[in-house]
Amino acid sequence: MRISRIFIYDEPSIPELSIDSLAVWLQNTFHVTTIKRENIFKNATDDAAYELASSRIFNMRQPFQRHSPTNEEVEFERQTFQNTSKVENIVPYDGFEFQKIVTSQISSDKTCAEDFHLIFTNKLTCTFDSDDYRYHGRALIGANPSIISTTGIIEAPAKPREYYIELMANYGQGLNVESIKKKYQGTYLEYHDSRLGEIIKGYCLQALFYHITGEPFCDLLDCRLNNAHWQRDLLYSQIECGNLCSKHSEILKNWIALNDLNC
Repeated sequence: MRISRIFIYDEPSIPELSIDSLAVWLQNTFHVTTIKRENIFKNATDDAAYELASSRIFNMRQPFQRHSPTNEEVEFERQTFQNTSKVENIVPYDGFEFQKIVTSQISSDKTCAEDFHLIFTNKLTCTFDSDDYRYHGRALIGANPSIISTTGIIEAPAKPREYYIELMANYGQGLNVESIKKKYQGTYLEYHDSRLGEIIKGYCLQALFYHITGEPFCDLLDCRLNNAHWQRDLLYSQIECGNLCSKHSEILKNWIALNDLNC
């Protein structure tokens, strides 16, 4: 799949995203002109606010059921267009519905079929899994446009098993949860974690590989395309390893050569 330009849409509430350096990294990695844009909802209308509020998930164990939002919910979404840091706990959204909404916000008169759009958001995107019949938080919703949820990166991969065991064992004893968090600090990502910017690069690779090859993930832990289900695996693949495996490095090399040839 040829790509002529990569467009990346900022999430200003996440300074660790480092949109300027990320654009340079993407351009150097894929040899494709990378263009920065403001947050995808910067100039969104009230209709988009209504659609977002309608895509909220209220029952994690049922397939998507369109929600009839209240005026307050619509107003909340509208306010986030100008202040993306505005939050009310963690609200889950159906990832595919969310993707339809952001697609409608992309200006079709300024792009072409060979453009790739990568949208960053702090909203939690989820997809319904028919295997266990429940929604799961997702860091990546692939396709074009692709969506990377920074909240999904933090909340979707599980923390250490011992963390949950200790949390549950002490839940009824009045133990300060913060003391448990402090004990396991560093073993998982936190909000505004300094490691987030580097890990986002790995999800960018997954999004682009899915668009290029149809396969976003790698079974090897020593590859940035590994689909980590645990925070420890995520940190290893993206920070300790920090590279593509030999197979996917070769795929990228060959794709760059072919993409350059077709320019």
